[in-house]
Formats: sequence, structure tokens, C-alpha cells
Amino acid sequence: MLEEHAKVVQFVSLAGSVTGRKKLQKMVYIAKKMKFPFNEKYQFHIYGPYSEELTLRVEELCTMGFLTEEMEDKGSYVQYTYQVTDKGTNFSKHMCEEQQHLNEVVEVLNSKSARFLELVSTLLFFDELPKEDRIQKVHVVKGKLKFTETEMNEAFSLIEALEEIKLNAN
Repeated sequence: MLEEHAKVVQFVSLAGSVTGRKKLQKMVYIAKKMKFPFNEKYQFHIYGPYSEELTLRVEELCTMGFLTEEMEDKGSYVQYTYQVTDKGTNFSKHMCEEQQHLNEVVEVLNSKSARFLELVSTLLFFDELPKEDRIQKVHVVKGKLKFTETEMNEAFSLIEALEEIKLNAN
């Protein structure tokens, strides 16, 4: 059971820090869709794929002192930033193997905005559908975000690039 916790610690460690709960959710989901061994169950939620398991795991990791959660009041909302503690680094090194090429995927994902990762993760959530149907589905379930054709193309390009990184890992 703690192995799953260690994978989350390792993930945040590879990122250096992750700013935003939504962003962390999307990053782990996308890595999971790229066949990295994350076992959290996801369901579709208002902000796209969401894992209650991941939320609870992160809370537990903060309580255990393996992650820090910094809260910043932005006026109309609160933003959280996660980082790994020294205790967390030792924990993850002893509890899980390093996943080849995960660092590349984490670096790419962490450089993107939470909004863009919401688009990418939503497209991946409906990946059993043909491309045009996925685009249409995003416009239906994420209509308020008004994703542009350019953003859609960038999202599909990112998915292809991430799949290429994972293919090279094998």
C-alpha cells in the first residue's frame, strides 16, 4: 500500500514542485494514461478526470511529513503548491523503483498550465472515441472553457509526444 504513496512522492520530486491541486491530478492522470504504473482510480468530474484516491493519498503524505502543502490566498481562490521533504525523498527512494522516462514526462507536463492539462486529460479520458468525436465531446463537457482549434491541435501534439517518450522507454 505504501508503494502507491511512494510513487506520488517520487512524481512530485521529479517535478520539483507542483502548483495546484487540479494540475497535480491531471499530471498523474496523464502519466497513468501513458502507461506509467499509477493505480489511482479516476472518474469524470467538473474539472475533468479526478481521483479521490489521489486526493486522500496526498493528504496522507502531507500528514506523514513526506510532502509539504503551501497555501497561498489569491483573493478569489486559494492555490496550493506541493514539494517533497527530505523525509519524503528517503521514503520514495526506499519504497519504489525509478520509472524510466517518467522524469521527461513530468517535466513536460509541469511546464503546462492546469487549464491546458485539463484539456489534454479530458481528451485522454475519451480516447476510445475517434479524434473528431473526442473534440466534439470536449466542446460539450468543457464548453465554458472555449478551447480553440489551436489548443486542440497542441493538445493532440502533446499526447503524441508523450506517447513517443513512453515508446522509447520500452
